Amino acid sequence: MPEIKSAVLKQSSVFWWLAGAFILVVFGSIAYLSGDYWVRGFDQAGKFFSHDFFFYLLVGLGAQLVDGALGMAYGVTSTSFLLSLGVPPAISSASVHVAEIFTTGASAVSHFRFKNINKKLFRSLLIPGILGAVTGAYLLSDVIDGGVVKPFIAVYLAFLGVLILVKALAVKKKKSKTKRIGVLAAIGGFMDSIGGGGWGPIVTSTLLGQGRDPRYTIGSVNAAEFGVTFASGITFLILTGVSSWQVVAGLVIGGVIAAPFGALLVKRISKRTLMLVVAVLVIALSIRTIWISWL
Repeated sequence: MPEIKSAVLKQSSVFWWLAGAFILVVFGSIAYLSGDYWVRGFDQAGKFFSHDFFFYLLVGLGAQLVDGALGMAYGVTSTSFLLSLGVPPAISSASVHVAEIFTTGASAVSHFRFKNINKKLFRSLLIPGILGAVTGAYLLSDVIDGGVVKPFIAVYLAFLGVLILVKALAVKKKKSKTKRIGVLAAIGGFMDSIGGGGWGPIVTSTLLGQGRDPRYTIGSVNAAEFGVTFASGITFLILTGVSSWQVVAGLVIGGVIAAPFGALLVKRISKRTLMLVVAVLVIALSIRTIWISWL
């Protein structure tokens, strides 16, 4: 197991540094080709890389550190911060899901490569999760008023914070037969799109709470999450586009920088302690958003 873990970490580090280089080249090329004049290009770059961009970069960095250490809560953490910074719900969720395509894709490849997948569980999660995610993305994009739903999303995120808190303090259970996995996946995908996060806390926590094997549960849920995230991200892009690539770029670049250091955080801080910190942080940010929205 240590050898496998070491190989996964090395592969992940190489992938993220290459991804970082690719992203810098792409953004550099866009900046060069899009402007008619160098002055205009520098002016646009200055606006793009404003102090707001660095806030988003820090959000992506922190969320990826959490996700790398816990295997979940990237969406919950990043969306909680974005909402607290005043980013509208649809933009928050769309940006998070587009950014997550990179992180979940790398995770899925690693889990398939090292055979951490229960194929039956993976198939049971994938299609219902995608359908739920697409439905949620459609409703948030075209039907639901973002200003009205924002405090309710904050309430949902606070609930997820409580769920993470309970998971951190829970005692392991003996395995029991899991029923209605498709329904669980559909709910997880739907709420993940609406709330900007929740697939991991809802689906992984429920399955692990029923005593399922952590290796195959986490591997299967993370692999299915790529399909869910991809479907949700594409739906947002088709229906609304991403009006703020500044948010997406900040999240992705921050995530790329942080990805190799997630394992280091695991060694320094116990998983339970980190989960408690994340839970309290998410709950506090959500309460702040509720307070600002309703009072």
